[in-house]
Amino acid sequence: MVTCIKDTVRPVEAAAVTGLLPARPRLLALGEPVHGEDALLELRNELFRQLVEREGYRTIAIESDCTAGLVVDEYVTSGTGTLDEVVEHGISHGWGAFAANRALVRWMRAHNVRVDDEGRPASERLRFAGFDGPLEITHAASPRQALTALHGFLAARVDADLLPCTARTLDRLLGADDRWTDPAAMTDPSRSVGRSAEADRLRLLADDLVALLDEQTPHLLATASREEWDRARLYGRTATGLLRYHHWMADASPARMTRLLGVRDRMMADNLLALAERGPVLVHSHNAHLQRARSSMRMWQGPVEWWSAGAIVSALLGEEYAFVATALGTLRHRGVDTPPPDTLEGLLYALPEDRCVVDAPRLAAVLGDTRPAPRVSPWFGYAPLDPARLADADGIVFVRDVPGRPG
Repeated sequence: MVTCIKDTVRPVEAAAVTGLLPARPRLLALGEPVHGEDALLELRNELFRQLVEREGYRTIAIESDCTAGLVVDEYVTSGTGTLDEVVEHGISHGWGAFAANRALVRWMRAHNVRVDDEGRPASERLRFAGFDGPLEITHAASPRQALTALHGFLAARVDADLLPCTARTLDRLLGADDRWTDPAAMTDPSRSVGRSAEADRLRLLADDLVALLDEQTPHLLATASREEWDRARLYGRTATGLLRYHHWMADASPARMTRLLGVRDRMMADNLLALAERGPVLVHSHNAHLQRARSSMRMWQGPVEWWSAGAIVSALLGEEYAFVATALGTLRHRGVDTPPPDTLEGLLYALPEDRCVVDAPRLAAVLGDTRPAPRVSPWFGYAPLDPARLADADGIVFVRDVPGRPG
């Protein structure tokens, strides 16, 4: 069996990944089974550099706040700010502190500056994007930033009579931001303001502002840059998505967590579809947000299932979306030791390679109807691959042993 599996394996390099695909996709998604491991982030950086240098990729999108990510993009394209500032404020979830994320931003900025210190042409510059909403499983941001930025963009360019409200009205309805960001609202719906009269009114106003943005497209593209218009569209998606998310935070029905997870991944999917207009883009996130199969998670109230961003985008883009999952053998500093030999990770661990790219559909054909047993993780932060869904991925990047972070 090991000999047959070995025929599905190639060295880890961008050419091995793209060689699995029938054509270059607009979105190449690289998943990870665990967050916060520099070794996996360094592997992502290595593959992105090769995709840039050999395959013409220009954009990377990571699982981070989409509006905060604009700060990082401004830095890598024009040098605005300092590295310390942009990774602290432009990469959410605390991931700006990871050495590999800092190294990625540093390399992208250096790539965009020629030896003679003249910037590369705009068409050749690398771009950075976050594609998550301004939220996490424990909280969600106030919609203030996105709503006021969208309103400001329109107020500067269209007749005031066309606007559904004034900036002062938005400010009054939004109130204090800490009303929106109370972390207790995640487990206690009664603490959320998402179904207050003010929130309901803001949802209607946000919808009207986005509709006006769409209706005025010819005028706006004639009076603003495409970059400014794209940014306004991002603010519109974020404002409506956040208000929808807060609405479901205030829900007390059994569907609450399913809707929250679904709304979050819908926001991710909308951002990815917008980024696909640039194409090609390397997308990096957790496997659960990128896989084509239905995602699942066990939470305090029981198991929850939802359609991931990857599943939504794949359904819409077809072969222009590709998904390569990452699997690992050991994560010993987290209590994840050598995988059992009858699991998918155990079969790959028996190979001599420390890292490899696996042709997932071909491996599924080799295994036939006899699929490996599911691996069970002793640590909640690591999600093994589902062997029953092996053929849903275009490929697998397997890392035999993931070392712990220094210190």
